[in-house]
Amino acid sequence: MMTREEPASAVIDSRGVVVGWSEQAHLLLGYSTTEIVGCPASDLLATDLPETVRRAAETGQPSSVRLTVRHRGGRSLGLQIRAHPLQDAAGGTQWFLVGSPVGSPPVADPGRARDIGDVRAMLDRAFTEMPVHAALLDTDMRHVRLNAAMCCMLGLPSEADGLGLRLTDIVLNPETEESVAQARRAAQTGEPVHHRLFGPDRAPGERDRLLWNTVFSPVKDPAGEVLGVLVLGLDSTEHHVARERLALVNEASTRIGSTLDVTRTAQEMIEVVVPRLADFATIDLLETVLRGEEPGSGPVTRSAALRRIAVDSVLPGMPEAVIRPGEVASYPAQSPFALCLATGEAILYRSWGSNDNPWAGNDPIRDTYVHKFGVHSSIALPVRARGITLGVVLFLRHQRPEPFEEDDFVLAKEIVARAAVCVDNARRYTRERAAALTLQHSLLPQRLPEQIAIDVASRYLPAGSHVAVGGDWFDVIRLSGSRVGLVVGDVVGHGIHAAATMGRLRTAVRTLADLDLPPEELLTRLDDVVTRLVAEENVPLGETESDLSATCLYAVYDPVSRICSLARAGHPVPAVVTPEGETYFLDLQAGPPLGLGGLPFEGEECELPDGSLLVLYTDGLVESRERGIETGLNEMRRVLTEIHLRADGSLRPPPPLDSICDSVLTALLHERPTDDVALLIARTHALDSDRVASWELPAEPAVVASARARASRQLAAWKLEENAFTTELIVSELVTNALRHARTPIQVRMILDSTLICEVSDGSSAAPHLRQAHSFDEGGRGLLLVAHLTERWGTRQTRSGKIIWTEQALPRKSAAGLAGSG
Repeated sequence: MMTREEPASAVIDSRGVVVGWSEQAHLLLGYSTTEIVGCPASDLLATDLPETVRRAAETGQPSSVRLTVRHRGGRSLGLQIRAHPLQDAAGGTQWFLVGSPVGSPPVADPGRARDIGDVRAMLDRAFTEMPVHAALLDTDMRHVRLNAAMCCMLGLPSEADGLGLRLTDIVLNPETEESVAQARRAAQTGEPVHHRLFGPDRAPGERDRLLWNTVFSPVKDPAGEVLGVLVLGLDSTEHHVARERLALVNEASTRIGSTLDVTRTAQEMIEVVVPRLADFATIDLLETVLRGEEPGSGPVTRSAALRRIAVDSVLPGMPEAVIRPGEVASYPAQSPFALCLATGEAILYRSWGSNDNPWAGNDPIRDTYVHKFGVHSSIALPVRARGITLGVVLFLRHQRPEPFEEDDFVLAKEIVARAAVCVDNARRYTRERAAALTLQHSLLPQRLPEQIAIDVASRYLPAGSHVAVGGDWFDVIRLSGSRVGLVVGDVVGHGIHAAATMGRLRTAVRTLADLDLPPEELLTRLDDVVTRLVAEENVPLGETESDLSATCLYAVYDPVSRICSLARAGHPVPAVVTPEGETYFLDLQAGPPLGLGGLPFEGEECELPDGSLLVLYTDGLVESRERGIETGLNEMRRVLTEIHLRADGSLRPPPPLDSICDSVLTALLHERPTDDVALLIARTHALDSDRVASWELPAEPAVVASARARASRQLAAWKLEENAFTTELIVSELVTNALRHARTPIQVRMILDSTLICEVSDGSSAAPHLRQAHSFDEGGRGLLLVAHLTERWGTRQTRSGKIIWTEQALPRKSAAGLAGSG
C-alpha cells in the first residue's frame, strides 16, 4: 500500500502539459489522473515559477528546486522537486518530476549515483546474463534481442546469429510453430499469454522430455501501442518430473490394494509401473503366500518355490517373458532374483554392457532374451512386509534409452513397499477367510445320508462380500420309519459369529429331530434355544440387546404315506414341482423368525406324488437390493417350469438334480451374491407297497406267538431268513411290553428299506426306558436285549400314543439287491 512518505512522480511534456501522474501524486495533492492529465502544469503552482527552473528547462539539464503547489482542497503545500529530462518518441524533451513534501527525506538523485549510460549498460548485462531464457521480438515476430540462455537453448553461437530471424527460421517443428502463434496472440490482444510447451525430443544425455513454462508479454509505448513481445521461458522439466513421480506414488497408493485378492493386488502394481517407470515388470510370490500361510522371517533360499503372479510389457504379447503367469519359477544362485531374495535388499543394475549383464553365465535362456530385446538396465526388489519376504519384483528397461537412475531406484522401492503391505494384507485375509470357510464347511453336512425316501442335491454359495462367511445352512436328517427330515436355515448377519451360531442351531435341530418331533414343535423348541442364546450373550452395560435372529424351515417326508409335514419360522416358502412339470409354492404359514419367543408355529401337511421335487432355499437366492422377493420367486417358478416343460407344453425327461441346481443358480444369480445362498432340492420316492407290512393285534397274551410267526413269514417273502431269529425276539419283546404296560390299539409294522425296520405302536404316550435289571428281577431285560440286537432303536410320539422302532442291518447280498432295484 502506498503512503504519503513515498515520493510522488509526474511527467511534463515540452509544452508544459501534464502527461503522466502517479498514484502517490494523487494521494499527495488530491488530483486524480483523469483530472490532471492534459492540464498545464502551471495550474498547480501557488506562486510564480522560479527563474532557476526556466534556465534549467532551456538548457535541458537535471535540476532540483523548492516549489509551492496548490492542493485540490485549496491549501498550499511546499514540495522539494527533482526534474530529469527524457526524450520522447518524436525527439522532443519531456520532464520526469519526483517530489516529496518539505521536511521529508530528500529525493534520491539517480543521476548523482550513476549516469544514464551506466544504467543502460547494467540493464543490458542483466538481460544477457539472466538464467531465464529471454528474447525480444518485434511485431513481425523477428528476434530483436536474445540472451545467452536463449541462444544456448536454440543452438546459436551468439546473439548476432539469431537477430532478424523468426523462431521457425531457426528450429522448425510443431512446438516452435505453436510458440510463434502464442507470441502473435500476445501482440494482437495486448495481453500476456502463459503457455506450457514440451520439447519435441530428449537432447543427448537428457533423461526426460523438456518442459518449458513460457510467458509472452507485449511491450507497449506510453500511448499503449504494442512495439514488440518479450518472451521469457523457464525450464520446468525437473519440477515436472518430480510432480510426475509424486503422482505415480499417489496413484500406487490408491490403485494397489483395491481388493483383498493376492493375484489382483500384484496385477495392480504391475499396471501402475508399466510403462510409466519400466518397460517390463514381473512379480513372483512364494507358494506359501498364495496359500495364506506365514512365510519364514529369514532369507529365502534357492529351493523356495516361486510362482509368477503377474507380468506386463510395453511390447504386445509380452515376448520377453520367459515365465508366464501361473508357472513356477526357478532362478540360478547368482541371478538378480536369487541375490535379491537371499539378501533381502533391492539391487539396481544401472547400465549393462555387452558382457556384464547379470544373467550372463547364470541363465543362458534369459541371457539370450537380454540381447534379443536390448535390455540395458534393471531393478530387482524383494516384496517385504512386516519383516517377512513374500516374493520378488523385477523391472526392466529396453525401449526407452535412459537407464534406471537413483531417483528411479528410490521410486521403485517406495511403490513396491506399498504394494508389499497390500499383498500381505491380502495374504492375511486369505488365511483368515480360509479358516472361516473351513469352520463353516465343517458345520455343514459333508455327506448326505443314504436313504430310499429321496434323492438330494445341494449348493452353497458364500456371499461375495469381504466377509465371505455367514449363517446359512441346510441339512438332511435320517429319521425313523424310513422318513427323512429336510432343514434350511439362515442366521441374520455374516462373519464368524453368524457361522458359529449357525453351527449351534444345526446341532440343536439334529438333536431335536432325534426326538421325532413334529415340525411345528421342533421349531418351538428351536425358538427356545435361540432365546437362551440371546440371554447368554454378554451385552455391555448401556447397550441394547443382541439382535440375534434366524429363520428356518423344517420338513419331514414319509415315503410310506407320501405325506410331507412342514413348518417355517419366517423363512421363504418352499417350491414344489410335480411329475407333470407344474411348479407352485406351498401355502404355508410364515411363522415368526426364531428368537422372538412365545409365538406359535403352525404345521401343514401335503401329499407329494412319487417323483415330485421339493425345493428349499434361503432368501439370498431370490432377494437382493436390486430385486424384490416377489420378482425372484416368479423367476424361480419360470426356471423350474422351463426345466421340465418344453415350449409346446410337453414334458421333458427328468433332468439330474445337480443340473437343476446349476440352472436355478445361473438364472437367479447373475453375479456374485451379496448374501449367502443355500439351495436344497429333493426328489421324492414312494415306498412300494410290497416293502411295507402291518397288522393290528388284539390285547391277548396269545398274540405274541402269532406276531412272531407272521413276522417270520414276511421275512421269508422278502428272502431275509437270516434276520428271522433276531426279528422274532424283537417283535416278541416289544409286543409283550405293549400288552403289559400300554393300551390298545397295538400294531406291528415292518418296512424293508436300506435297513429292516420293525415298529410296534400302542395307545400309551408313556415312553419306555432302559434300566439295569438286578439278579432276582423278573423283568427289565427286554429293551436291553433289543438295544443289543439292533443298530438303532427309539421311541416317537404320535397323536394317539407312541411307536417303538428298531433298525437291523440287512445281509450284504440282500442290501446289494435292494440298492440295485432302487
